Amino acid sequence: MEIRVLRYFLEVSREESITRAAERLHISQPTLSKQLKNLEEELGQKLFTRTNYSIRLTEAGMLLRKRAEDILDMVDKTTEEFQSLDEDIGGDIHIGCAESDGIKHLARCLHTLHEMNPRIRYHLHSGNTEDIAGRLDKGLLDFAVIVQDVDLSKYNYLEMPAFDIWGMIMRRDSPLAAKEAVCMEDLLDLPLICSRQGMVADYPKFFGEKTDDLNVIATFNLVYNAAVLVREGLGYAFSFDKLVDTGPDSGLCFRPLVPVLETKMYVIWKKYQIFSPAAELLLKEMKKRFAPAV
Repeated sequence: MEIRVLRYFLEVSREESITRAAERLHISQPTLSKQLKNLEEELGQKLFTRTNYSIRLTEAGMLLRKRAEDILDMVDKTTEEFQSLDEDIGGDIHIGCAESDGIKHLARCLHTLHEMNPRIRYHLHSGNTEDIAGRLDKGLLDFAVIVQDVDLSKYNYLEMPAFDIWGMIMRRDSPLAAKEAVCMEDLLDLPLICSRQGMVADYPKFFGEKTDDLNVIATFNLVYNAAVLVREGLGYAFSFDKLVDTGPDSGLCFRPLVPVLETKMYVIWKKYQIFSPAAELLLKEMKKRFAPAV
């Protein structure tokens, strides 16, 4: 299976048209069709279903698309790393980031490093801990910033000087908005919009045996769209503080939980990771800022 052919396959899957894909790839349509046919024969699976107007991925095609995206991301990242060896400390650093106001501490590291090494480029990938840890495990990221406990069997880590406070995003006209904080009893019968990660790692710490009794009407992995649901009156969203606009014109407000529920923040990387020169510089800067004083 050739890297070039995987790029052809992805272009066709995006365009849903061999004609348009061939034009974008600057090759002939018969050549592209032959490459796809050879790929199907090599894998022993039909990858596309063809109609008069377009082509669509089969189930096997959708699986290959996911695998091809991961493979090509890794190929491109490896190429970038080797190219950076010939640069005056330049290249690319890929970082996965959970949603948190504490990312500002990472940003300060990047700012300092950029002033000393302006040829370094930073690529941020946002997601929940499961998403970004998965990309880290596949070698698609150099570092990940997570907001839950670290799996010490897999990762090295630095604890960041930040923690997040859980609370509820609600409409300003909600009866609970009159309170300075909300407790468990306030929430048991309300329609709740919950972080999928929080339901596993954090909510049981607050609700205990009542966790299974919560009226969860929707879940999310990133909070922006959850805030839209709240604004439209669907329910109340669990979130960290400072992630959503709760200014006077937003129609929303944030109320912390009582007792306080906090989540620590970590930078992690794979054990025995071999870094590019650029990533090694970032690690040194983060250790300077985050490592505990001895």
